[in-house]
Amino acid sequence: MICVLAGGVGAARFLRGLVEVVEPERITAIVNTADDTVLHGLSISPDLDTVVYTLSDAIDPARGWGLRDETWRAMEGLARFARVRPDGSSAGGAWFNLGDTDLATHFYRTGRLAEGARPSEVAAEIARAFGVGVRILPMTEQRVRTMVDTEVGRMGFQEYFVGMHHDVGVRSIEFAGVSGASFIDPIVLEAAECVVIAPSNPVVSIGPIRALTGVDAALAARRDSVVAISPIVAGAALKGPADRMLTDLGHEASVVGVARMYAGVCGTLVIDAQDAPLAGAVEREGVRCVVVDTIMSRPGVAAALAATALEAAGVRLPRGGNRQ
Repeated sequence: MICVLAGGVGAARFLRGLVEVVEPERITAIVNTADDTVLHGLSISPDLDTVVYTLSDAIDPARGWGLRDETWRAMEGLARFARVRPDGSSAGGAWFNLGDTDLATHFYRTGRLAEGARPSEVAAEIARAFGVGVRILPMTEQRVRTMVDTEVGRMGFQEYFVGMHHDVGVRSIEFAGVSGASFIDPIVLEAAECVVIAPSNPVVSIGPIRALTGVDAALAARRDSVVAISPIVAGAALKGPADRMLTDLGHEASVVGVARMYAGVCGTLVIDAQDAPLAGAVEREGVRCVVVDTIMSRPGVAAALAATALEAAGVRLPRGGNRQ
């Protein structure tokens, strides 16, 4: 079994390449849920849905989130209420776009949770509904919420990321509720052939998973078979605010900074060819460095990246590195 610690878009694209290399049933993805939010009374899990939509080829390829061929009539309809909404009310807010078809996923999740189903049960049902063979697990059954202390105030992650367009300085991050939450399945980290830390934001995508009791200790205990893929390329994030967030929080926004953050829990860091001159500096942080194309915008790159990550962890692949 291959275990992948995952955030949203970058992790989803990596997983899509991974299923070209090994059978989907051999993969368990542990997905960040600290970005989850409740809007219009609906339970929304952005990272889980992005992973499922991408693996089922239902994702909107241009945006990298939501469903392809989406319509937005429900969101457009909310505009009529803007002039009558009382001051201080959040009812009918349209700052977080939910497509008409995407709403069906949130209706289902909310209804099942209201019936008492566990988040892991619901995640598995949604994955099966979309025909996804990878085992998809939320990082915990409990509620953990990423809170961002910014230069304009404290807010939930989605308010910062979507509502503020992640365009304000970050002072600190808190994973509210993490002390009372349990990692979804400790046996996964022990029994996996290898663990891959996907190319996701180290602070707000991987950070909440690592903050759960026992996760870092389990990774450190098998460090040589843990491989991380840097989400930072040439000093910048390919998508999202990871580079600015790292800098704001006192980290170095480079592959060297990523190596420093992961050195205690992974033995190998995979970096992009653009950062090849920094390979020596990465290794001086105590991790082995592998250089390869990590920008998954062209056909074949994600699968090649997945094969490289597995081989770096000592996982034997079929000749040619492709299960097909």
